[in-house]
Amino acid sequence: MPLTKTELSRLRDLRDKKHRETAGLFVIEGEKVIGELLAAGYPLTEIYATSAWLDSGHAHTPSDPAASQRSLPIRTVTAEEMARASHFPTPSSVLAVGQINRQPLPAGMLNRGLTLALDCIQDPGNVGTLLRLADWFALDRVLLSPDCADLFSQKVINASMGSFARMAVFTAPLAAALAGVGVPIIGCDLRGEDVHLLPPRRDAVIVIGSEGRGLSPAVQALVTQTVTIPKYGGAESLNAAVAAAIVCDNLRRVST
Repeated sequence: MPLTKTELSRLRDLRDKKHRETAGLFVIEGEKVIGELLAAGYPLTEIYATSAWLDSGHAHTPSDPAASQRSLPIRTVTAEEMARASHFPTPSSVLAVGQINRQPLPAGMLNRGLTLALDCIQDPGNVGTLLRLADWFALDRVLLSPDCADLFSQKVINASMGSFARMAVFTAPLAAALAGVGVPIIGCDLRGEDVHLLPPRRDAVIVIGSEGRGLSPAVQALVTQTVTIPKYGGAESLNAAVAAAIVCDNLRRVST
């Protein structure tokens, strides 16, 4: 059965954050990213696929039994219908709808393990890369301020390379969440100590601010330790994800 105008409009509307929040759903497209979400058991609700995707065997991957147990419907669509639903210049062969699941940050959680906190990181590519970074270093969670790029946007999910489905991610006002935290809160500042002198830690919060504005004043006031990445050349600043990687690498360094 062809997609109706209402169905196409619904899928296109889910590109917009306002419509995503109202529906409690997000849309994602692409063979690789949907394969990653299926493999991680992320709660997708619908799949729209062309015969090219179905014939390629992706619908019968080892992750498919888990999808079948959730009675995940797969709707076959034409290439023309996919082009109308897609927001890519070159549409992929598969599109999926997933549930938005925002869990509240449990009290006291930040006092154990390593947390990467993002303060107003508005570039979706950076947010996705930071999720991937947290996954790489096996951090316990990522905390986003409400003014970060939307976690459920296509660009964030794509940039995370599957880490979106593996990481525990929470959204909360950072100043309120960090107030009273009993572990070191580490922020980057040009006047901080050399990051290479930072001892390995099992419990800490690493706060990363936006590349242009740095940490917000309310969050800066709660930082208990500032570090700086020594500069040897002429670059004005480092990308937020690059800075976070250097800090996380030093925190994860094994003591000799």
